[in-house]
Amino acid sequence: MNIGDKHILKHTVSTEETASAMRSGGLPVFATPMMILLMEHTAYALAKDAGYETVGTAVDIQHLKACVPGTELVSSAELVGTEGRKLVFKVCVMAGETVIGEGRHERFIIDPERFMAKLEKKL
Repeated sequence: MNIGDKHILKHTVSTEETASAMRSGGLPVFATPMMILLMEHTAYALAKDAGYETVGTAVDIQHLKACVPGTELVSSAELVGTEGRKLVFKVCVMAGETVIGEGRHERFIIDPERFMAKLEKKL
């Protein structure tokens, strides 16, 4: 993976992804946790396409505009930095020309077997 690599996903907001359905709020608008999930998934897909398994470690996101079920979204993740196994992404979700949310997301490259073996030892 190289700085500047980008991945884009398209997504249509469903009623199950609203704040009222997710219990993160009371209105039938796209829930912030679902927007963050979409951003994380987009960054994960970029790393996965490059052959890396990763885990999310940090998010710094702003949810700027509300949208309703049926809204067509475009989520993008761009690799903007690396530090050892840490990958830093600029993430953005748009509805047409409107930015719905944006921010930064970090993931770490892992070896899945080793990662899970360490966790199982702790149990």
